[in-house]
Amino acid sequence: MQEGVIIVATIAFGMGIDKPNVRFVAHLDLPKSVEAYYQETGRAGRDGLPANAWMAYGLQDVITLRQMLGSSNADEVHKRLELHKLDAMLALCEQVHCRRQSLLSYFGDVLEQPCGNCDICLEPVDTWDATIVAQQALSCIYRTGQRFGVGHLLDVLLGKTTERVQHLGHQQLSTFGIGKDLDEQQWRSVFRQLIARGLVAVDLEGFGALRLTQECRPILRGEQQLRLRKDLHAEKQEAKPKVKTRLGANADKVLWEALREKRKQLAEIQDVPPYQIFHDATLMLMMEAKPTTLAQLSRLSGIGTKKLDMYGEQFLQVIAEFTTLPHSSIGLKDTIAETVALFRLGYTVDQIARQRQLKLDTIYVHLSEALAEGSLDLQEVVNIPHTEIVAIEAELLNLPDAAKNALKPVFESFAGAYSYGILRCIRANLWFKQKASTRKT
Repeated sequence: MQEGVIIVATIAFGMGIDKPNVRFVAHLDLPKSVEAYYQETGRAGRDGLPANAWMAYGLQDVITLRQMLGSSNADEVHKRLELHKLDAMLALCEQVHCRRQSLLSYFGDVLEQPCGNCDICLEPVDTWDATIVAQQALSCIYRTGQRFGVGHLLDVLLGKTTERVQHLGHQQLSTFGIGKDLDEQQWRSVFRQLIARGLVAVDLEGFGALRLTQECRPILRGEQQLRLRKDLHAEKQEAKPKVKTRLGANADKVLWEALREKRKQLAEIQDVPPYQIFHDATLMLMMEAKPTTLAQLSRLSGIGTKKLDMYGEQFLQVIAEFTTLPHSSIGLKDTIAETVALFRLGYTVDQIARQRQLKLDTIYVHLSEALAEGSLDLQEVVNIPHTEIVAIEAELLNLPDAAKNALKPVFESFAGAYSYGILRCIRANLWFKQKASTRKT
């Protein structure tokens, strides 16, 4: 698989994808079973590195899948089996405890402690006492004759005098308008969880109508408390920190990008996916171990004799070049690190701009950031005589305090002989030298 490829697939995805470096699997519909979900999400992270599985689902998914099962030509035994699997899948979705414990338990395994890595472990689910709300929903189902779907039930609970409500006379029911304390989204969450708990069933022959089950009686009678998970509104959710990998804040991102770029070059030459050269996990081992000999490189996981012979010297050369750079572990942003890596691999500014589909000025900004950190040598970036560099530095130093960060006066003083990109790089290098001189004194 190439870098940064997104695959949009049908449910056959679970059977046809066998790539090691899938980092993310997103389900936009509810899978029919835990087995299907486990198989499909299992395509991510097969190289041993962290990967994410994400799923979006709603009440209509549940109703649709149940209707599909009910209208299928399968025998009753098969239908009951598939319905049981769907219920198990829905229960996993509405889980309030560690999902991995629940998932393994479904397959007969036991995980003694919570995994600490699923969404519920990372951000425990809030629950609330939904006993009264559940009684309102169950009562509304009962008083409307157990022959209506969620849409109409919501209209009754929220007190909406729609044409259908008025035609049926449901505005006269005691449950009309009693649910105004919740909005429509919250009510849909309640109904979804009531179905997941088995307190409400979907009438497959009644076009998705909801009906009560025997399990709801203790709730209706007030003999049992019911706690449901509290769904967060999208606007209230805060961005969660990304799960840290071995490529952390102190990692040499420039070296990492250089290794990936070298892999990409070799893959393009051989017309093979990059992972067939080396997996991401192997590149990370190179970045961490920074081997200097073929013998050291051969000890890393994922490097056999054949790959060592074919690629070993080339990757050792990259590692040697980047580990001898000053400040090689600086915290450059990923996009800057990628530009610097390409530059160190011999790409010109024009080539980098074309490769990354960025403007020349943007590439020069990246290089100037690296110069300001001391990661590059100015003579490598700016191919002009040293005397001209000295003259430009003098002009920069002579700028009045109010215009210390301005480049336009310098650009005009040399009649546009030097681009803003070159001037920006010379200024960045000057700043670095000034900082270094200050530290020494």
